[in-house]
Amino acid sequence: MYYFVSDIHLGAGSKTERENTERRFVEWLDAVSADAGKIFILGDLFDFWFEYRNVVPKGFVRTLARLAEMTDRGVEIVLLTGNHDMWVRDYLKSECGIEIFTSPLETELCGRKMLLAHGDNMNVERSKIGLRIMNAVFRSRVLRFLFSWLVHPDLALSFGKWWSGSSRKSHGVQGPECTEPLIEYARKYAAEHPGVDTFIFGHMHLMHDCSEGDMRTIFLGCWQNEPSCAAMDGDGNITLKRI
Repeated sequence: MYYFVSDIHLGAGSKTERENTERRFVEWLDAVSADAGKIFILGDLFDFWFEYRNVVPKGFVRTLARLAEMTDRGVEIVLLTGNHDMWVRDYLKSECGIEIFTSPLETELCGRKMLLAHGDNMNVERSKIGLRIMNAVFRSRVLRFLFSWLVHPDLALSFGKWWSGSSRKSHGVQGPECTEPLIEYARKYAAEHPGVDTFIFGHMHLMHDCSEGDMRTIFLGCWQNEPSCAAMDGDGNITLKRI
């Protein structure tokens, strides 16, 4: 089986909320470990993650231990970074065996050609100049290097947690119409890449399954309010499930 999750946002919310989210996610990992061949985490595993050369955020030991134990047993785990955990280096790969991708991934599973992505920074309207500039700044390797050298980890993590909380809250309660920009992106991508007909995104914090002809676009929910996963069997059938 192949599994897809997104927007766990470990570390978000109050102490009780943080503990509940991590416990729920670890329980899910335990449940799928029996038949999982590969797990794709489509971004925002953490609510904020900034990795220095020799320093990483504290916490998340139950999740990291479980992921490392699963990869040791041969379960492949892939993380496609999102806008809350784009600043990864090599820690998750070296310590937990997780394969990291920092851009959308086109892949073929069970004969089905798919595009997997977190969903941020895709089909951003030209009118949203501020968002486009912010995306470019946050992804700048030069600025990340300077930030890591000039800002103490305690200050960096305090700022990051504040920024992540503000960003997460800005989603608010959204309806299916918020997914239209990414569905439009999928339409254009499918037209330019024959054979790719399945798209799985996160980022919108909304469980949604949209089919148009041969094209299917699946959105995964946020684990704070709508925890979900998608599961693909050996025949290429995909089911979107609420946890």
